Amino acid sequence: MTSAPARLSVLIPVGSRQSPAERLYAEYKAGLELTGLPFEVIFVLDGPQPDYERALLELARRGEPVVVVALTRYFGEATALMVGFEQASGSHILTLPAYLQIEGTEIPALVAALGQADLAVAVREPRASSWFQSLRRRGFHALLEWVTGLDFRDLGCNARALKRKVLEEIRLYGDQQRFLPVLAERQGFRVREVAARQSKEDINRERYRARSYTRGLLDLFNVFFLVRFTKKPLRFFGMIGVGVFTIGLLELAYLVADRMLFSTPLADRPALLLAALMIVLGVQIFALGLLGELIIFTHGGGAKDYQVERIIHYAEDGGDPEIARPATLATDLT
Repeated sequence: MTSAPARLSVLIPVGSRQSPAERLYAEYKAGLELTGLPFEVIFVLDGPQPDYERALLELARRGEPVVVVALTRYFGEATALMVGFEQASGSHILTLPAYLQIEGTEIPALVAALGQADLAVAVREPRASSWFQSLRRRGFHALLEWVTGLDFRDLGCNARALKRKVLEEIRLYGDQQRFLPVLAERQGFRVREVAARQSKEDINRERYRARSYTRGLLDLFNVFFLVRFTKKPLRFFGMIGVGVFTIGLLELAYLVADRMLFSTPLADRPALLLAALMIVLGVQIFALGLLGELIIFTHGGGAKDYQVERIIHYAEDGGDPEIARPATLATDLT
């Protein structure tokens, strides 16, 4: 029995950075037609953008498979992607930026990678960028690898192909869209990087403010906690709490020993107050982690954070065992 052909749902969140709608659609359409799969293109306007909306409506009047979703105000790319996903009908999802990052002809290779993976991430090669952008990118990915243990090369590229199951189990919010491959790896999905030629129009002259770097570090810390300690917060808070408590206890022991051996008075010594505060703070941090464990045990025990690759049943008649594969991991790009 052959499975039905996959259908592609293309999600394009439209924010402040964008290419002209008609030129963008023409580039993407040329690549999508090369896949040989039926497709729909869902544009999510992140905030009021009347000019861009009119251009998209003109495409729809021509009979193009275009769906336009307009949000009342700016909510962020992650929210726009999830809103677009709610309107998607395809078994496979393709996320593309509203500006050209990769050449449209690279789309078929990205989609074809879903035969061996659940999420395919485009890596722009060769990469045209300034020395500062290269240094910033390498520093970010090196920090990400140190924090999460995962080696990715181009999380800034928004061209990704994924199976529907991925976004059904991973809910994005805030600015988490760039960390989708990291969250998918943590969830047990198979993630693969695919080399793609960078578009000649992918030249970002935007200057990032200091607060953008601060937000990036906070997002990285958020992902670090989600990947490492979502279901074991006591290990994180407990480690910090025990460390703070131990330092306070050692300092208190030193003060007591100093008082007993050298008759040094404890009154009016700020070190005594600091030791007491560190002991109390350590206990509170530890208790916070313990409270998190109790909440997870009582409310999050049924959350699924794994994927099954294959199930092998033994044969009662002594024949070859039967191998079953879940639909989300089977190759269905036929």
